[in-house]
This record gives sequence, structure tokens and C-alpha cells, in this order.
Amino acid sequence: MGSLSNESFEQFLDSLKKAGIAISNEAELRERLAEAQRWRYAFQTLAANGKSIGICFEDHSAGSNVAEIERAFSEFQFSEKSKAVFSASLKH
Repeated sequence: MGSLSNESFEQFLDSLKKAGIAISNEAELRERLAEAQRWRYAFQTLAANGKSIGICFEDHSAGSNVAEIERAFSEFQFSEKSKAVFSASLKH
């Protein structure tokens, strides 16, 4: 895709949604990521701890979208730790 600086959290969230991930309190998530200097780190933190403010992720594909999710995390250059944190946060 584009260079790292041109990739936005909006594009990343859209990729997750296309892969069948539902986001609870998406407006709050987008607002917090927009304010963050390092949105990838902020996303990882909110994936791990966002439930207290209503930010949750739910897999509506029953696990059939693993490759699409992996592709989104790779495309946006997330660490393996971030992928693991997100996977652990998913409500099945």
C-alpha cells in the first residue's frame, strides 16, 4: 500500500470491519486514535483495556477471517504483540 506515514487508523479500522470485526463504541475509539501521536500503540492499549469505556471488538465471521485480519495487521505494520493483544480481546 502506501508509505507508513500515509496510512491512517481510519483505513486500518475499515480493513478490520471488512474482515467481519464489529467495533463497539467506534466513535470513541476513532476519537482517541485521532488524538494519539502513535495510533498503533494507542490501538493496542485500547484493544487490551478499552472494555471499561465500552470499546470492544467482536468477530462476526466465527473465525473464518483470520487471514484477512492478519493481512490488515501486516499491511499496517503492527507488531506480533499487537496482533496477540487484539486476538485476545476478541469476543467470540
